[in-house]
Amino acid sequence: MHTEITEETEETEEFVLPRSRMANERLHAMIPGGAHTYAKGDDQYPENLAPVISHGHGAHVWDIDGNRYIEYGSGLRSVSLGHAHPRVIEAARRELDRGSNFVRPSIVEVEAAERFLATVPTAEMVKFAKNGSDATTAAVRLARAATGRPLVAICADHPFFSVDDWFIGTTPMPAGIPAATTELTLSFPYGDLAATEELLTRHQGEIACLILEPATHTEPPPGYLAGLRKLADRHGCVLIFDEMITGFRWSEAGAQGLYGVVPDLSTFGKALGNGFAVSALAGRRELMERGGLRHSGDRVFLLSTTHGAETHSLAAAMAVQTTYVEEGVTAQLHALGERLAAGVRDAAASMGVGDHIVVRGRSSNLVFATLDENRQPSQQYRTLFLRRMLAGGVLAPSFVVSSALSDADIDRTVEVVAQACAVYRKALDAADPTPWLAGRPVKPVFRRLA
Repeated sequence: MHTEITEETEETEEFVLPRSRMANERLHAMIPGGAHTYAKGDDQYPENLAPVISHGHGAHVWDIDGNRYIEYGSGLRSVSLGHAHPRVIEAARRELDRGSNFVRPSIVEVEAAERFLATVPTAEMVKFAKNGSDATTAAVRLARAATGRPLVAICADHPFFSVDDWFIGTTPMPAGIPAATTELTLSFPYGDLAATEELLTRHQGEIACLILEPATHTEPPPGYLAGLRKLADRHGCVLIFDEMITGFRWSEAGAQGLYGVVPDLSTFGKALGNGFAVSALAGRRELMERGGLRHSGDRVFLLSTTHGAETHSLAAAMAVQTTYVEEGVTAQLHALGERLAAGVRDAAASMGVGDHIVVRGRSSNLVFATLDENRQPSQQYRTLFLRRMLAGGVLAPSFVVSSALSDADIDRTVEVVAQACAVYRKALDAADPTPWLAGRPVKPVFRRLA
């Protein structure tokens, strides 16, 4: 159980995770970075306060020290229905009893493709994979093949597209990637059609595709996505929407379904499997068929994954889509997010830190910024805030909700936020959060040195 943090104990009560600390050491001894995703690394949490998870159910997880947390951003936004959702688990379990991988396609692949294309009617064909990077890289390869052009233009304001060289070479972690590869990737700013057109004109006939998240923490400016569609058509390049996050959280058919702008290709993942490994590349038949057997042009090695069509993951994806449609999950996520955002903003304002703990984003995909006394983003203040949240039983690298959250969960979260804000105010008054950090600050994922 968590110790109740009170006005008297907030600066002296020590919240410790001895078993998690030892497990993190074991992880680092065998796994580079101590995790299989950099965003899950213990450097993303206050020193010695990175819980190692035992299990989860619904909107809660338990660490190996016996603490229970209300969890946000579950599975890096992938578990939007809550952990161990019965409908999803039952669908996957049925297929496990029948075998999960064969030497030829299973009938489940037909059913999963039909279900996906019915859910995302703007796409004409789909191919499944296991992770988002494979899907986005396949989209880029397909665009290059279809256009015969070498350059890729990515949205500079979006944090992540792929683990592959064409993207990682543009980040602060380009070690091991030849400069010649990085030079083939250009960037454009989100929301600025004029700057994007200038880029396309400057590299006339060389840019194969524009790839971006159709929406993130702010709504697209009026006419922006439609304007990108026109620019891509006018300059003969492929428009790719990365819907890893917006898929399902914006609408069942993603941002393209919500905003009514149809890309040439789009990629889905995360919420698609509710924690099971499944992603999808979808798009226009004319393009997608270049990776198939029924066309007369050069073959494109699009996607070929041994485990890409595991029956249990595809069954899970079908159950997710059915649940979203039948239960109106997207609307639930928005309602829960609105309740949470309002509560956090009120709590922050009441403690005098409303200008320093700032909730941003669509209500189904909330994040928060931690700002210092000069209202600049601060990793130190993020550390302070995360530390107080963990001590109160809330695991929140973001405020991204799942539909498993209850009103009581959100009310408790707001209480913990208020307690954290009280400490935050003291640190601001001192103009130095260091006494409340108890160790090094959390670190950004993308950085040159460890």
